[in-house]
Amino acid sequence: MAEVAFDETIHAPVRLRICGLLRPVDKLEFSVLRDTLDVADATLSKHLKTLSTAGYVTADKAASADRRDARRLTWLSLTPAGRVAFDAHVRALQAITTPAD
Repeated sequence: MAEVAFDETIHAPVRLRICGLLRPVDKLEFSVLRDTLDVADATLSKHLKTLSTAGYVTADKAASADRRDARRLTWLSLTPAGRVAFDAHVRALQAITTPAD
């Protein structure tokens, strides 16, 4: 049986939405995530740091061929541990919200 585990780190609303957006993709660019969540850079950074410290998210910086300046793009991904934790948390939420027989 798949693991069911409520995760306080993931459960915060912005962090839950971050994980939900990152789960179906290999990676997502910081600004796309920020704009989709409609949060400030600092807010997103704070939540990403919490997820990163827990080992759930990784960030990679890469140059953009479309940019003329030296700024680099930040790509975010759920780690394998983050995917397992998110899936277990979703199952825990489903268990909470499923009516008992």
